[in-house]
Amino acid sequence: MIDLRLLREDPDRVRASQRARGEDVALVDALLSADERRRSSGVRFDELRSEQKALGKLIPKATPEERAELLQKAEQLKTDVKAAEAEQNDADDETRRLLLQLGNLVHPDVPVGGEEDFVVLETHGTVRDFAAEGFEPKDHLELGEALGAIDVERGAKVSGSRFYYLTGVGALLELALVNAAIAQATEAGFIPMLTPALVRPRAMEGTGFLGQAAENVYHLEKDDYYLVGTSEVPLAAYHMDEIVDADKLPLRYAGFSPCFRREAGTYGKDTRGIFRVHQFDKVEMFSYVAPEDAEAEHKRLLDWEKQWLTSLELPFQVIDVATGDLGASASRKFDCEAWIPTQGKYRELTSASNCDGFQARRLSVRMREGKKVQPLATLNGTLCAVPRTIVAILENHQLADGSVRVPEVLRPYLGGREVLEPISK
Repeated sequence: MIDLRLLREDPDRVRASQRARGEDVALVDALLSADERRRSSGVRFDELRSEQKALGKLIPKATPEERAELLQKAEQLKTDVKAAEAEQNDADDETRRLLLQLGNLVHPDVPVGGEEDFVVLETHGTVRDFAAEGFEPKDHLELGEALGAIDVERGAKVSGSRFYYLTGVGALLELALVNAAIAQATEAGFIPMLTPALVRPRAMEGTGFLGQAAENVYHLEKDDYYLVGTSEVPLAAYHMDEIVDADKLPLRYAGFSPCFRREAGTYGKDTRGIFRVHQFDKVEMFSYVAPEDAEAEHKRLLDWEKQWLTSLELPFQVIDVATGDLGASASRKFDCEAWIPTQGKYRELTSASNCDGFQARRLSVRMREGKKVQPLATLNGTLCAVPRTIVAILENHQLADGSVRVPEVLRPYLGGREVLEPISK
């Protein structure tokens, strides 16, 4: 959530942010009104409690005649204090409810617009000219089936559409990717983490996934648990309700977890293969830093993602995601999109988001510097979303005979294999 003081001091900035996101600007005025009610009801409650305490001291000293009058007044004050407390609690609840609906303030450099209004910042690698090489590229599913690596038919039989099995070299390729990604993250100073896939409501709400993103979250109603769509959620909640000494920052974690997404609103999109699925594994980078270091850390996360995709020898571009596609928690987000030959376009493989103090306020994660205690900043960056990375590797490194060249960085994790070959040519 944003800082209420900032809302009171500069409401126009918050209105502009809401407008840029394509969200309800009227929410800002409703929140200002609720906050004013919250503060005034708090003052009223404090005044009545003070009067009640003062009266309590007078009663023992009063004469019998005065005591009867004072006791009558005390009864009225008791009723008034109870009513004022109820009003204060109601105003607090209303303020928090509205505050949780408000997205993070967008960074001033973020391009304004919707999903297609991103700005390309960089392009890396060379897109292969398959025509010049004399063959038509196959898509990842055709390649994966020939390699004995992907089985979507049995995935659908067992679990439904958008589920799959990784088999044989497909399973080995996932393990190689995960191990290589964790090795890079560990070398960069991240602490490896295996995180829970089930979290309580506060963890999911605190990271901002129960607002506009709630339709894509799986909820187990009987137990009131949520299945995470990214290890960002348990990593952000790891230091929930804690105060971290400033000299221990930055704290960097690399989480590996299964991820679950309902993919609501994507009917008809990416239905072939494993690009858009309901369950997948992912390595996620997560950083806790001092607020003044957040922008520099954001660029570092992006650099680590670029290093990873370069090591996989994939052509990719970096985009500055537009305001309407940021998600509630991010003030700015950079995506790395890999070239997918059979689609003839770049598709998202990784994201790096700066959430400033938005998640930290919701989860009560603070830093102590001297006598000062304040929310810190959180950032997250995908290092390897496995299925999409497999898609990019198979399609970009395929050979004319249907085999696939293994990027050098993965070979030590695949027993030295340089090529994945079809199980039957």
